[in-house]
Amino acid sequence: MKQNIEKAFVTPLPVFIIATYGPDGVPDAMNAAWAGQVGRDMISVSLGNHVSTENIRANREFTVSYATADQIASCDFVGMISQAKLADKLAKSGFTVTKSEKVNAPVIDQLPVAIECRVADIIEEYGETRIVAQIVGMLADESVLTDGKVDLDKLGAVTYDSSAKTYRRVGETVAGAWSVGKQLLG
Repeated sequence: MKQNIEKAFVTPLPVFIIATYGPDGVPDAMNAAWAGQVGRDMISVSLGNHVSTENIRANREFTVSYATADQIASCDFVGMISQAKLADKLAKSGFTVTKSEKVNAPVIDQLPVAIECRVADIIEEYGETRIVAQIVGMLADESVLTDGKVDLDKLGAVTYDSSAKTYRRVGETVAGAWSVGKQLLG
């Protein structure tokens, strides 16, 4: 029999590292898990009141990198500390950046996959700022590719388990999408 649970949750959530430039050209990064893909070529990220949020409002471009198991301490750190309180936050995290060629935003060198984004809409709702952005490019290190596609086993992407407040590595493949269900067709 199912039991009532006190606090509802949705999990797993992607762990994204949002990277922006401030008005002074200084790069910033933050950890964001309230996000997802919208259709084929858009992304939606829900952010609170952060330096990165203000940078996105001003610049309207940013990158999103997948947090990885081997960089989890640095990925967690950029989510714990505000650049408003620690000006050299990125240096302290161990992250370095290279400017994206498609958008005016930094790409974090230590994270192997980055999505280049341009803001389509900024929506204020439920006490949060939702950024909806067009994906204009994606960069991936060769080390995480198999046959020209990002291989999640090689990437080591992590998700946020909001129920247990932990990071979990993306796991094994269990079945092919749009195919395993065909066995029920008869």
